[in-house]
Amino acid sequence: MRALVQRVSQASVTVAGERISGIGPGLVALVCAMQGDTEDRAEALAGRIARLRIFRDEAGRMNRSLLDTGGAALVVSQFTLAADTSRGNRPGFSAAADPATGVRLYERTAAALADLGVPVALGRFGADMQVALVNDGPVTIWLET
Repeated sequence: MRALVQRVSQASVTVAGERISGIGPGLVALVCAMQGDTEDRAEALAGRIARLRIFRDEAGRMNRSLLDTGGAALVVSQFTLAADTSRGNRPGFSAAADPATGVRLYERTAAALADLGVPVALGRFGADMQVALVNDGPVTIWLET
């Protein structure tokens, strides 16, 4: 599993001109299931996202997690995180999980975050989405399990 996590002050997802979800302060997690990934990896990724200490503490240092702050997570499927650009300018995506596995593991990641007590909003798997966010910091972290 791969994720690109961004600390945000707000974020939303729009599909076909309709806003389908949004959050205030928290994290946007762009999530990609790779070939060979399992539910265990999805749950491990959720735990890493929830416990990632990238929020400011009282001293202004990045020392608090999403669980500590009570922030929300906007989880968006992003198969393009599997891009292989080693053979030219057109990326290949063969390392991504097939769509049936991808949706299952994407949903498992979101459910595992919710099980940890994180308020979760979702994108729409396979849809052409417009993701709007205000990156706070900016803070952007790459995670892999």
